[in-house]
Amino acid sequence: MTRALTLALDASTHAGTAALLAGAEELAASEVAMRNVGRETLLPAIVELLRTSGVTLENVARIACGSGPGSFTGLRIAASIAKAFAFGDGAGRIPFYGVSSLLLIVAGNDLARRPGRYVAVLDALRGDVYTEAFEVDEQCAIGEIDGMSVQPRANIEAYAARFGARLVGPDQAGHLTPHARGVARVQMLIDAGGPADLATWEPNYGRPAEAQVRWEQAHGRPLYTR
Repeated sequence: MTRALTLALDASTHAGTAALLAGAEELAASEVAMRNVGRETLLPAIVELLRTSGVTLENVARIACGSGPGSFTGLRIAASIAKAFAFGDGAGRIPFYGVSSLLLIVAGNDLARRPGRYVAVLDALRGDVYTEAFEVDEQCAIGEIDGMSVQPRANIEAYAARFGARLVGPDQAGHLTPHARGVARVQMLIDAGGPADLATWEPNYGRPAEAQVRWEQAHGRPLYTR
């Protein structure tokens, strides 16, 4: 393998995905269940993806990881795997990039080839959803038109209507989920943000996990302090 390769992964929903990319070309991809399986499935799938592609981490030029929002547990698993690969021998050898998991709903599916406006939606629990609005132009370039926010689920149709956009996500028509292959279609957006600092990067959980909320309510103080 002589081309610069990207290893991409995302686990923001019930599905964990991985893709091996050469620029905008998808060389291989994998998808595994992340819930109710009794064991960790994403790492073995990535190892198998690399093995069957004849690739080692020495061939990988960069790593991209879905940064959320989404499932707290899934995001932690994907982040831990991605950062461990990027650290390599401890010197931070492989550049590491975070990418919005909401963006990967649009970029990781056929929407990326269909010009239009889309509001990507993921469940935020407690009657809310995470949203982010994007536009796919006539050249199939994807740009953000409104940043990530938390919206009451009851309001999302009106929110999408503000932008003349279609709602897309696991709970919407088509049941589209984020997929790591979408990194191939948003290289310029990812590059514009630059590589992340491995020592400090964390996923964007969107809001505290349910367990954290219950703990803080019971104890009357924040679980974490900076």
